[in-house]
Amino acid sequence: MSARSQLQALGPGVLFAGAAVGVSHLVQSTRAGAGFGLSLVLVVLLANLVKYPAFRFGPQYASATGRSLLEGYREQGRWALLLYGVLTVATMFAVEGAVTLVTAGLAKLVFGADLSVVWIAAILLGSCTAILAVGRYPWLERLGKVVVSLLAVCTIAATLIALPRLAGVELRFWPELAAMSTVDVMFIVALVGWMPTAIDVSAWQSLWTLERERASRHRAQTVQSRVQASLLDFHLGYVGSAFLALCFLILGAAVMHGAGEAVAPQPAGFAEQLVDLYGRTLGSWSRPLIGWSAFLVMFSTTLTVVDGFPRVLAELFVLSTDADTPYDAERRRRLTYSVTVALLGLGSLVVLSFFQRRLTAMVDLATTLSFMTAPVLAWLNHRAVLQVTVPIEARPSTALIWVSALGIVAQAVFAAYYVALRVG
Repeated sequence: MSARSQLQALGPGVLFAGAAVGVSHLVQSTRAGAGFGLSLVLVVLLANLVKYPAFRFGPQYASATGRSLLEGYREQGRWALLLYGVLTVATMFAVEGAVTLVTAGLAKLVFGADLSVVWIAAILLGSCTAILAVGRYPWLERLGKVVVSLLAVCTIAATLIALPRLAGVELRFWPELAAMSTVDVMFIVALVGWMPTAIDVSAWQSLWTLERERASRHRAQTVQSRVQASLLDFHLGYVGSAFLALCFLILGAAVMHGAGEAVAPQPAGFAEQLVDLYGRTLGSWSRPLIGWSAFLVMFSTTLTVVDGFPRVLAELFVLSTDADTPYDAERRRRLTYSVTVALLGLGSLVVLSFFQRRLTAMVDLATTLSFMTAPVLAWLNHRAVLQVTVPIEARPSTALIWVSALGIVAQAVFAAYYVALRVG
């Protein structure tokens, strides 16, 4: 495969990183470092490893078959589409609300806006809707590439400078299980729920992969070359987001843990802490740059969420109904997308209005919901990529199939333990 073909395939993986390097990294990874030092490093790495097959199967299925992962669900039976739809509707308002609430806190800091976070959130959601209406997928991708690259450079630089401060932090990379409280377990559940992000995004990425091919008018000739290019793009985003998660954890441990500093529960307070985190390592000159970088990356995350949920729901509607022609199917898809964007925005504003002064509670609710649905979605992805419609040469290796199966079991067991802990 040529270098040009590889570059033309890049895009969905960056959008994945944009969706991941948001709440799970800026909030949850920083909280992990601030509260537990380095003891959750292996938890973060293990979460990325366990979920790796489920996320990989999204773009792999799309590039191998030319169809979205949702069609892979339909091949398993309409019950699979219904199940995915129910899980999506059950989590989408909390997810978009949590992401928008964090973005609103950063916007309030950056712009100095004398408005409530609910009004700022409404303006942000309206702006995202306008961008997607005008620029659609190409603008979504271009903005994602710029802001993720900018924040990655700043975060890596701050982490390298902060490393000497770890001298006073205990070099324990796994939590002391016997000493953990129920509250600690609840936080780890919330951390893992969006580490690196919710598994729903695998279906989004399959749709972005297909949209990338349509927008660029480029499609490799052979199945193997298409899958190879798609997986290169996926690994760039996946490995990069995992690395940045560790960077945020290290920053939280180096700057906040030793000082006994907790993460503020209000959006504006957390935004100030986040900017101060960089300011204390890079210097005061970096505060405006970091404030804008963090806001833009969270805005990018909000943009991907505003696009992702309506995109999959529109596709679900088309797949669940019988369209007479491709034109009719596309018309239904666009109408459903537009209506869902509006309804999701309104519902998210209602949800976040109840949590506007409890940022961490809002984030924990959203991430815990994603944690509970993860085993089911991973199982659907596992079954989809093994369907007979996937060319043999494009299916995962035997080793990866086993890793996927073990990951699903591990997530299910952990979810059952969490339920037992809550009930008990």
